[in-house]
Amino acid sequence: MPSTDTPLLTSLRSPRVVAARRLARRNQRSKERRFLAEGPQAVREAVAYGRLPGSDEHAVVEIYLTEQALERHTDIVDAAEQARLPLLTATDEVIAEICDTVTPQGIVALCRFIDTPFEDVLAAGPQLVAVLAHVRDPGNAGTVLRTADAAGADAVVLTDASVDPYNPKAVRASVGSLFHLPFATGVPVEEAVARLREAGVRVLAADGAGERDLDQELDEGTLGAPGAWVFGNEAWGLPEETRALADEVVRVPIHGHAESLNLATAAAVCLYASARAQRSPGGCRTEQYGR
Repeated sequence: MPSTDTPLLTSLRSPRVVAARRLARRNQRSKERRFLAEGPQAVREAVAYGRLPGSDEHAVVEIYLTEQALERHTDIVDAAEQARLPLLTATDEVIAEICDTVTPQGIVALCRFIDTPFEDVLAAGPQLVAVLAHVRDPGNAGTVLRTADAAGADAVVLTDASVDPYNPKAVRASVGSLFHLPFATGVPVEEAVARLREAGVRVLAADGAGERDLDQELDEGTLGAPGAWVFGNEAWGLPEETRALADEVVRVPIHGHAESLNLATAAAVCLYASARAQRSPGGCRTEQYGR
């Protein structure tokens, strides 16, 4: 539990509260290299993340929580105390001022940026990567991060024209997965594709206009190799110049009458198809795979 002499944050004009609220703006987040993780699941994973690679600093700077959250989330409190992280109690009004949600859950962590240099992503020899090219919706970006995490992907790459993954909506949509797998930001899509191909990763552009469909890829066994999926903008998909960079342009087959799939759903279908193929006999995540 926080020490009894820890003051209760009650003023909306407190320097801490004002500074935290400023992180709602992307330019302020970039300047300070800090962001907010709202809700118990995100805070729990932020605490579990531990220290930043090559640093003595923890990913979490400090945690704000209501007295009710203090009593309810004892596992987070215990873990934070073991990591010697500051715990600051606050009123419901202060938490609501800090958070981006209409109905906050009473706990929020101030965190340091945790993205990974693209060079480090490549050096790790990734076998499954999601590349977000010109993705502007933070909810979609966070959901793809969560899906990539669930599918066992090795990394996510957000191009320089994509949304900030530290956007509060993106962080919430990732439901803690932001802290689970490496992600690189600000990489030009041309560089991302070229460097992945140089690393022996087959690059597939997911697009409804693709000449090949996902069923063909599965039937021919080509998804078992190390692969990266490039997903485009929610409204207009991938431009021709981006599709031309990929090894193949692949569409998800529509067997019913739906006009299309939304970005997050298409990403889930593609990433899980690769995840299964890579774990099947002869796939790159099995001993039989020769590379």
